[in-house]
Amino acid sequence: MSAQWQEQAMPIEMEAPLIIGNPSDLLFCGSAPVTRDAFLARVHALAARLPDAPYAINLCERRDHFIIGFCAALLRGQTTLLPPSRAAGVVDDVASRYPGSYRLGDAQSTLPCDVRVDDASAASVPASTHDNRAPLIPSQMLAMIGFTSGSTGAPAANPKTWGALVHTNAANLQALATLFDGQAASIVATVPPQHMYGMEMSVLMPMLGPFAVHPGRPFFPHDIAQALAQTDAPRLLVTTPVHLRALLEAGIDLPDVATIVTATAPLPVALAAQAEARFGCEVHELFGATETCVIAQRRTSREETWHLFDDVHLHPQPDGTRVERPSLPTPLLLADLVELVDDGRGFLLRGRQADLLEIAGKRASLGDLTRRLQSIAGIEDAAMVQADADATGVRRLFAIVVAEAALTDAAIIDALRQSTDPVFLPRRIIRVQALPRNDTGKLPRHELLALIARR
Repeated sequence: MSAQWQEQAMPIEMEAPLIIGNPSDLLFCGSAPVTRDAFLARVHALAARLPDAPYAINLCERRDHFIIGFCAALLRGQTTLLPPSRAAGVVDDVASRYPGSYRLGDAQSTLPCDVRVDDASAASVPASTHDNRAPLIPSQMLAMIGFTSGSTGAPAANPKTWGALVHTNAANLQALATLFDGQAASIVATVPPQHMYGMEMSVLMPMLGPFAVHPGRPFFPHDIAQALAQTDAPRLLVTTPVHLRALLEAGIDLPDVATIVTATAPLPVALAAQAEARFGCEVHELFGATETCVIAQRRTSREETWHLFDDVHLHPQPDGTRVERPSLPTPLLLADLVELVDDGRGFLLRGRQADLLEIAGKRASLGDLTRRLQSIAGIEDAAMVQADADATGVRRLFAIVVAEAALTDAAIIDALRQSTDPVFLPRRIIRVQALPRNDTGKLPRHELLALIARR
């Protein structure tokens, strides 16, 4: 990483710039590139239209509109709320929890919005009408509140100050520095900016690093390839295991990609190796949470050990892992169970407290059982689920699968029996056309329980 980016990306005690880089550097790449100076003009134009309010719920579907809206809210001293999904009920719940909030969207938003980000009004403001120096944001300002995905329970709020976001971004830049050798790279992301992983990799990285980001959120393999083709090398693809598998199954050619990073769900070793062979680049898996942001990474095809970022320290506990990091106001307990290696600078993931099963005096992990289920030939997607206790107090195991018709339930059980203790075999197999994954590939527990209840 160049000295310019290392120096400017470091956290600042009292205030930190909104964006970093020369005014002529690109912030948005693709078919209609936008410089950082032109971006600031759009931010100032939108900020002037925002209502006086404490909170902005950012529902923008296009990434450039999201970033413009996020920065305009920062200029107005407003906290951005990031619902775990754009489902109407979820957004309504967030709005009710934060009175005085308004909804910020764009033409692609599926829900009604109070203010819309649009290209026409913003582009009509000449750059000369604003100070092209990056505004300074107080480090203690509450910049955003993210929410956990709800994959293991009700979504929980996680506030982030601007100083904390700047700090974690500096750690991300340092972790990726060797992959690009300080070059200005192009980011294409399949994950929404409302998710913490998407916020870190496709919002903060281009704002506070030597990156330009594609304005869209491509979903289908052809769209991902097209977005990459619209950007200049070197290219960084920010994605999930679900999208990575879809790219491989589509057999589509991609432009040269320097690196692929993935998160939100476990990345199977075989999938990582296949992607590296197919696309000719390294695939790095990131480990983090909404609460902590990204804290570790590994090259999954070659290693089991996660490598901690320099500013992170872990302390295993009986019920999880305590995380210490300067960007966290107090140490935080994650439900993940880890085994420290390499003098505490690496760890092996041993499951989650909520995933641990104990039946007939034997123990297993739902995550491990799910991986075994997914590895069976003929299964396209799957999850092992332990239902809530029934009237007799028993919590039964179910296997929810997307599988080839030729693969019978008996064959699935027989395959599991080769590596699984009989007490952990599912009591029933539920076949579905698709698992209810959200837009980052996670499986909300309440959705899985609803599938069980309907069967």
